[in-house]
Amino acid sequence: MSNRLLTLLTQIERAVIANDPSPEGGTWDTLRLVNFHQGLARLTFSIRSVSATSPQGVVLLQDFTLADGTQCVKASLSWQGVEKSALYSIYSKPLLDWNREAAQIGAQWLDGHSAAMEAKALASHNPDGPLMSATG
Repeated sequence: MSNRLLTLLTQIERAVIANDPSPEGGTWDTLRLVNFHQGLARLTFSIRSVSATSPQGVVLLQDFTLADGTQCVKASLSWQGVEKSALYSIYSKPLLDWNREAAQIGAQWLDGHSAAMEAKALASHNPDGPLMSATG
């Protein structure tokens, strides 16, 4: 099952790039790390522009066996500058479509990334915070 981690990371990376091929006018820069012995993997996303590379977030995968013998992959999604993260679990079943699961993880990560970018844009346009603009 550990070999599935690298394949799943690749599929998630492809899903993100396919859904947003030119983020903020730049390109995605990714870094993959896999520890097959421990069943852990990490996919780090950054946006590379002409002037700099800015970190955007991470997808962490953990592969493990449940008490009943079922294989499970847990994905933890996080975004740069956002305290909130999301979890996504995949339970191995005979008819499981791993490509579809990877696409869903990629879509969830992109949704969170878009929300984080919107929040940053609002904060930069309103440095006093939302209450000050409503009352001020």
